[in-house]
Amino acid sequence: MLSKKLNIVPAWRFYREDGELLDPVLFVLLAGLLETGKLTHAASRANVSYRHAWNLLNRAETFFGMALVEMRRGHGTKLSPLGEKLLWAEQRVRARLGPQIDSMASELNHQLQQLLDGAHPVLRLHASHGYAVALLPDFPGELDLRYCTSMEALEALRRDECDLASLHLPVDPQLAEQVMAVYHPWLSGQNLSVIRFVTRRQGLMLRHEDHHRIRTMKDLARGDIRFIHRNERSGTRMLFDLLLAEQGVDETDLPDARHEEFTHTAVAAYVAAGMADAGFGVEAAATQFGLDFVSLATEHYLLVCHTERLAQDNMQALLGYMASRGFLAELAGLNGYAPDRCGEVMTLETLLAENAAGPGAAC
Repeated sequence: MLSKKLNIVPAWRFYREDGELLDPVLFVLLAGLLETGKLTHAASRANVSYRHAWNLLNRAETFFGMALVEMRRGHGTKLSPLGEKLLWAEQRVRARLGPQIDSMASELNHQLQQLLDGAHPVLRLHASHGYAVALLPDFPGELDLRYCTSMEALEALRRDECDLASLHLPVDPQLAEQVMAVYHPWLSGQNLSVIRFVTRRQGLMLRHEDHHRIRTMKDLARGDIRFIHRNERSGTRMLFDLLLAEQGVDETDLPDARHEEFTHTAVAAYVAAGMADAGFGVEAAATQFGLDFVSLATEHYLLVCHTERLAQDNMQALLGYMASRGFLAELAGLNGYAPDRCGEVMTLETLLAENAAGPGAAC
């Protein structure tokens, strides 16, 4: 068995024609300065000496021909406009590529594990990217987690290319009915079971200075609000479009509506960088980037599987892990998420009936 799972992390490389490179630790230093305003604290977080930190900043200034920080007597150190641009660009790249890289790392770990141990059962989960589902690979078993849209996940389940697929369904019964109408072709004609997991809050993400002028969906259509979309086939985009229609807002009235990002994290990073005034996504992403959040909907994030797979030992191990005290404690640390009778199995019909009757008890 692999004693530790392998991770893949993207890294920037700045180099000139003469071959001079900038140390990637520079970004850790910039992030520390943005958060603390003190070079001593930033150097400690980057695990470098104060002197080495200054040398890195001086080299970067020579490299770019502009300063990355501004010294303020009695007020510490702040990032210059160039420093902020570089840091936000790095964070946007990580947010945008993260799910793809995580999927590749999961695939690589799975291949290495099969090589070391020989062929053995592995749970294959295809899911839309989220903060709670990212915790599942820590369960005591082998989980091959691939990120994709909900439609792609359900199609993979239909083709038996995965054992579990994600599905998020609004708590509001009318919205849930409309979402189910869209997903019906991918769910019909199969003996499926639903595994309860979490609820999560979705809404508008915006910088604090814009909180007074962006409060509702209708505000997005005023003409002076730059909005960043989620990708068209995502479940979050579907929910957003339904909320728009519910408020009588036409999507074509949103400025820059053609621009899209593929994850909640990437949308939040885009807004935090000042490239848009608002985006739509989960509260946890807003919290990660220090954004304000206007809650507009709560939804169930569920797992779906073929009923006959429930008897598998590794599936039972996953269900037990989802209901464990340790895992629930991890979920409690995710802002905007709440356990939703985790690991409990039911039919889709039962879930919809309970949803229509009102919110159930949390686990």
